[in-house]
Amino acid sequence: MAIPSFLQPRMLVAATMALALSACFGTPEAMKNNRGKRPDASASANTPKRPQVTGTPSFTGAEAQQCAFDLKQAGVRFTPLPNQDHGGGCSSIDSVKLLDIGTPVTNLGAMTCPLARNFAAWAQYAVRPAARKYFGQEVVKIETYGTYSCRNIYGGRSGRLSQHAYSNAVDVSGFVLADGRRIMLDGGWQGDKPSQEFLRALHKSACRRFGTVLSPDYNAAHYNHFHLDMSGNGYCR
Repeated sequence: MAIPSFLQPRMLVAATMALALSACFGTPEAMKNNRGKRPDASASANTPKRPQVTGTPSFTGAEAQQCAFDLKQAGVRFTPLPNQDHGGGCSSIDSVKLLDIGTPVTNLGAMTCPLARNFAAWAQYAVRPAARKYFGQEVVKIETYGTYSCRNIYGGRSGRLSQHAYSNAVDVSGFVLADGRRIMLDGGWQGDKPSQEFLRALHKSACRRFGTVLSPDYNAAHYNHFHLDMSGNGYCR
């Protein structure tokens, strides 16, 4: 069906705005109150809205464009991704692929822009300084179990969708230091004193940046990683 001529300029503007986003990264978000209501929730005010049409241009809304601008201003490279409705309630809306946040990170896929912005700020303002404080050296890699995954919480066959199903969560498993030492949540959380202090300092900082933070203290399913997502309002365990 032909597109009415009076709609064509508006569609051209939206497409142009989406294509204009370039690779880069953003400033840290304002500190959040360290209190909340629920972990890894499937529905909240911070859960991205699903698009009506798969492949529609991303970053056309004012809030999303501000987030992309913040990312660019911080000087970390990224690539905007097209909106995707993956089916089964899973989606990637106004998401990005982080290319360079100053420290290499493994297994990063699609991340909602606010998650990417806060994750990169956490790496810059928490992870790197904490490594220097507790180990006297730099972090040269952050290891994760990934971001987007169309699944329920804890990978169960039933229950609510995880925030991973919305590209709105990342699971951090450990950190590699300049001397080759790996500080992993599995072992390090209850390990030697510097490792414990380092990981707990990062947990405390994450609780001020993300909506939900789950550590090995939360339950057995999180024994080997931090779960970080943008849902909730400072749920920290």
